[in-house]
Amino acid sequence: MTASDPLDAVQAGLYTLLTGDTALMDLVTGVYDEVPEDAELDYVRIGDVQSSPDNTHGRHGRQLVHTIHTWSRARSSRPGNRIGERLVALLARNHAALDTHVAGHAVYLIAHESTQQLRDPEPSIRHRVDRFRIYTAQED
Repeated sequence: MTASDPLDAVQAGLYTLLTGDTALMDLVTGVYDEVPEDAELDYVRIGDVQSSPDNTHGRHGRQLVHTIHTWSRARSSRPGNRIGERLVALLARNHAALDTHVAGHAVYLIAHESTQQLRDPEPSIRHRVDRFRIYTAQED
C-alpha cells in the first residue's frame, strides 16, 4: 500500500470539530486557516503543522504536531485562556471526537504538548499558542 499524507484530512477534521462546538464558537468570531484581513478578534487559527513518519505493525502512520493559535483583544490573558481551555477540552486525550471527522486515517491518540502565552506589541492584544501531537494510522 502506498503511504497517504494525512495533513489535509486532519486539518479538515480539526476545522469541522472546532467549528461544530457551540461552546467554542460562543467564545470566538471564527476558526481560520488563512485569517481574513477584516477578521475581528477573538479567533483561532489552525494550519501550522509538523509531520513525522510513525509506521507501526505494517501500517503507514504519522505523528502530526498541530499548532493552534488563539488571538484575543484583552489586556489580560484570561479571554485567550478560556478559549485555550476549550481547545484542550475538545482535543486532549479525546481522539475519538476527531477521528470521526478524519477521512482515510485513524486518529488513535491526541496529546496536548504545550501552551505558550505571548504579548503582542499592541498592549490590548494577546496571543496563546497550543501544540497538540496527533497520532494517525492510514486506513486500509
